[in-house]
Amino acid sequence: MTIPFSILDLATVAEGGTLSEALANTRRMAIRAEDLGYNRYWLAEHHGMPAVASAATAVLIGHVGAATKTIRIGSGGVMLPNHSPLVIAEQFGTLEALFPGRVDLGLGRAPGTDMRTARALRRDLDQSAQGYPQDVLELQAYLADPTDERTVLAVPGAGAKVPLWLLGSSHYSAHLAGMLGLPYAFASHFAPDDLLGALEIYRERFQPSAQLDRPYAMVGVMSAIAETDEEANHLFTSAQQQFINLRRNDRTLFPRPVKSMDGIWSEQERIGVEHTLRYAIVGSPETASRKLARFLADTRADEVIVSTPIHDIEARLRSIELFAGLRQEMAKAA
Repeated sequence: MTIPFSILDLATVAEGGTLSEALANTRRMAIRAEDLGYNRYWLAEHHGMPAVASAATAVLIGHVGAATKTIRIGSGGVMLPNHSPLVIAEQFGTLEALFPGRVDLGLGRAPGTDMRTARALRRDLDQSAQGYPQDVLELQAYLADPTDERTVLAVPGAGAKVPLWLLGSSHYSAHLAGMLGLPYAFASHFAPDDLLGALEIYRERFQPSAQLDRPYAMVGVMSAIAETDEEANHLFTSAQQQFINLRRNDRTLFPRPVKSMDGIWSEQERIGVEHTLRYAIVGSPETASRKLARFLADTRADEVIVSTPIHDIEARLRSIELFAGLRQEMAKAA
């Protein structure tokens, strides 16, 4: 049996492009993803990054929802400590009313930005981190059916029962997702080190809940697929440059691809980026198929979510088409 494929989008603002073009490209991507049979289309909350236009995550989910009909839409994720649980319940209760049965609410506990911007978001950084489990439970209660004991109502939100996901890049959220009986998504597309250990913890500690009766784990990959390995590797230099820029705190738009990374990164930077992106599925369809098969065999994932950091929108659309084709090949092989 083949597993579902989904898409993670950051509404990338490309060098030479505009915010409006980035948001229009997200719309095109979502429509094409639905046509190709992808299961979910998630947007990620980030702040203070010129290359990322998905800060107002719930607003952008509505943009995607209005452009599509069947694909699930949601957050990958909302950084809950940045927000009041009541406000998130109202936002996602509204989305569920607009797009019934299609909305997911993925939650993270990182700020999704640098510390100065996090403070500008009015976060009490220490308290927010410590209160994350309680915030998840509070949000879950707001989205449940109202009771006589609950004096604060989320309207919209109460009774919406939007499914919650916990996102993580370490063991912390694996423990919490297992304890609460929630589906779990691991950010292996940029944080590979704890992947296998976190999945093991999640599966071992999982307790059935009203939402989920067995563990369900989704894993993230970055991908750039083209007709040849050479072209795919060329396209992926944009992502490699962006990771170098982030490590240097150089806030730029998403860079154009280059012929070679030589002279752009130091040897130490190269080693670091290649380690961080070691699960990336980059290459021709044949190469990508082999890499993906190994990755799925190692993780035993229930679903895979792909981020496609490619500068040119036409090449990005072609990449998600070729990635969807990998699932078809897996189905034939099965």
